[in-house]
Amino acid sequence: MNRFGPLDQSRPVAIWLFTVAAMVFFMVVIGGITRLTGSGLSITEWQPIMGALPPMNDADWMTAFDKYRQIPQYALVNAGMSMSEFKFIFFWEWAHRLFGRLIGLAFALPFIVFVALKMIPRRLIGRCVALLGLGGLQGLIGWWMVSSGLSERVDVAPERLTVHLGLAFLIFGALIWTALEAWSGQEHSRSPVAWSRGATVLLAAVFIQCLLGGLVAGAKAGYIYTDWPLMGGQVLPPVEWGVGAIAFLHDRALVQFNHRVWGYALFIGAIVYAVQAWRWRLAEGLGAMAFVVAGAVILQAVLGVATLVNVVPLGLGVIHQAGAALVLGLATANLWLIRRSQPRLFTSGPRSRVL
Repeated sequence: MNRFGPLDQSRPVAIWLFTVAAMVFFMVVIGGITRLTGSGLSITEWQPIMGALPPMNDADWMTAFDKYRQIPQYALVNAGMSMSEFKFIFFWEWAHRLFGRLIGLAFALPFIVFVALKMIPRRLIGRCVALLGLGGLQGLIGWWMVSSGLSERVDVAPERLTVHLGLAFLIFGALIWTALEAWSGQEHSRSPVAWSRGATVLLAAVFIQCLLGGLVAGAKAGYIYTDWPLMGGQVLPPVEWGVGAIAFLHDRALVQFNHRVWGYALFIGAIVYAVQAWRWRLAEGLGAMAFVVAGAVILQAVLGVATLVNVVPLGLGVIHQAGAALVLGLATANLWLIRRSQPRLFTSGPRSRVL
């Protein structure tokens, strides 16, 4: 024991990790706004240090605008854009990058302090180092994504946007998992293997759907075939199979179709999972969490349809992306609960086993 609790747990560390996870959630929201407002290519350079400051005077703004006017997006999409319009899209991309830097500081600086004070459970230090590395990698991937739209395209490559968004979701889920570990201490019991596998499959299905959603966003596939449940009056509109396997990444009809079909499978799977939890009469908290996840999946599916049929308005599009992060976070917490066999999330008493 130390003054912060048992050596294998730390509530202050858990609160720090939950806070960073919340920041990553808001980063996903800001990223959605940046994408939907077409702001992602407004800053054509990557300056990790100096780029933290926006243009400070009219000359700086004109220099930034001149650089933007040299890329295809300006010439083919935004020709004739005014300075005020440019400042609007510049603001969102700058805010997106700045918030990423703030997340890095919010993680790195407390991590150094907690390590110095020996407050982080030893078994979690390696995980935190890995999270720090993933955060740095996310910055590099963000620029790799942006650079794909600066020369030959008018937007970023869908597969690169998906990698960038997918890593954000991965970091978000890992932060939640690690925070729960820090809060509750080392594991002492496990649930039945079959039930743990079911929760793992559900989480994996949610993550795959997030990636498919990233491809829809990157290919702008939500702006076509906005009827539902059919697509342009058909089950599957014509697909350009002549381009080969790349059709799964770039053909907008196929990308949207894949997202729809996997969404249906996830919708059914989440309901089946919740019904099984009720039938097996799991511990109260575990069964309730299964229904929370299923409810979130159902709401996200309804929101997805609403976003599609309204041709992806900014508000619905951002909420839908935030909803994806929320469902992933809930599915992560659900798997953690199942593996720990705890009836309630923050119990201080003895751990209960699955009945």
